[in-house]
Amino acid sequence: MKSRDLETALKTFREKGGTLRTRDLVALGVHTDALYALRDGGQIVELGRGLYRLTEAGEAEYPDLAVVAARAPNAAVCLISALSYHGITTQIPSSVHIAVPRGSYHRIKLSIPVTVYRFDPKTFSEGLEAHRIGGMPLKIYSAARTVVDCFKFRNKLGVDVALEALRLARQRKRVQNRELLHYARLLRVEKPMSPYLQAIE
Repeated sequence: MKSRDLETALKTFREKGGTLRTRDLVALGVHTDALYALRDGGQIVELGRGLYRLTEAGEAEYPDLAVVAARAPNAAVCLISALSYHGITTQIPSSVHIAVPRGSYHRIKLSIPVTVYRFDPKTFSEGLEAHRIGGMPLKIYSAARTVVDCFKFRNKLGVDVALEALRLARQRKRVQNRELLHYARLLRVEKPMSPYLQAIE
């Protein structure tokens, strides 16, 4: 039997980090009547279809990434969105850049603009980090892997984006050349990256 008690519903939200999907809440024993009563009472806010956050939790630092964490848990934040998260770009992404393993996903429907990149399944998990955004786990590529990905996708993003990321990663994140070379070899972009790595050394 699902609980319609509002305090139980609020307690569930708090225990789970403040952000939940409708189906997760129902699976945890909360009736949708309680969910809608909390929404109508202003105690929770709807972030997107079927995704709610406690009002008292305040605005997530990265609200778009919180939506990705909740609605696309198997995707990984990549490229300019990952650069932005790590603080190694001056670019402002117009959509959230996410990666999925090639061949495993057809469409991701989110309430925010996204650009989906299909990465090689063999190297998809290399350099993936787990962070928490809005109380939800989020996969995001490390600073070093992201810089190398930018060189791999330099024809789409522009070489200037990749060079700026490389410079800022070395300055702010103390990313070492050996780390960058590891991913450059793995993603087969060692040749185009080498001159820039030598110049910045």
